[in-house]
Amino acid sequence: MTTSEATTEAELQRLRAIICDDDPLVRRIVREALQVAGIVVIAEASNGREALELTRHYRPEAVIMDLVMPGMSGIEATRMIVAEVPGTRVVMLTGSEDDELALDGLRAGAVGYVSKAAAVDAIAQVLHGVIAGEAAIPGHLSMMLLERLRLPPEAGVGLRPVRSVLTSREWEVLDLLCSGGTTDEIAEALVLAAETVRSHVKNVLRKLSVGSREEAVALAAELRAPSAPFDRTQASV
Repeated sequence: MTTSEATTEAELQRLRAIICDDDPLVRRIVREALQVAGIVVIAEASNGREALELTRHYRPEAVIMDLVMPGMSGIEATRMIVAEVPGTRVVMLTGSEDDELALDGLRAGAVGYVSKAAAVDAIAQVLHGVIAGEAAIPGHLSMMLLERLRLPPEAGVGLRPVRSVLTSREWEVLDLLCSGGTTDEIAEALVLAAETVRSHVKNVLRKLSVGSREEAVALAAELRAPSAPFDRTQASV
């Protein structure tokens, strides 16, 4: 057995990560900090598409993802990684002070958030924490999430029947339809491609047995009514 083949059990258990940022200097600084902390950086990406492809291939424990990049954004890449490689934890790395952007990243499935203004050794601490099952969210973002959870739904938007043939994602699309959102507006709100939104809308219409978006909106109001404890489309199931 050669030296390269004599990999120890401890090495096999080391946390593996992919770094995604369009700035090579940021990637180098983060890589060096992670390596000092004993984290293996198995690949680097300069945009969301590369990060997605590398994650599909290597299936790392964690991805450090910049949010604002040319081409596929970090948010869209995060959404796809979480869907396709659920064992990988995504931690956002951003220099933006836009809290709404950070919340979009969390909605997409990220489990942590690190500002580029933070000390670089904090990134390694965050990665170890999220792998252990902890969420790494700054206090002010946690408070924003709590405040939004406490807000009452507007005109029934956000309410769900006890039972429904629609998935959670399809209900999100239907909620935005009820709010008057267009395909492009829904795509922007959910960080999806317009074609993906159209596919979800088609599924909603089919599952609710209606012929138009307007009919789907009207039926949604019925399904949310107190007298309708479950989706009437379940009657034939």
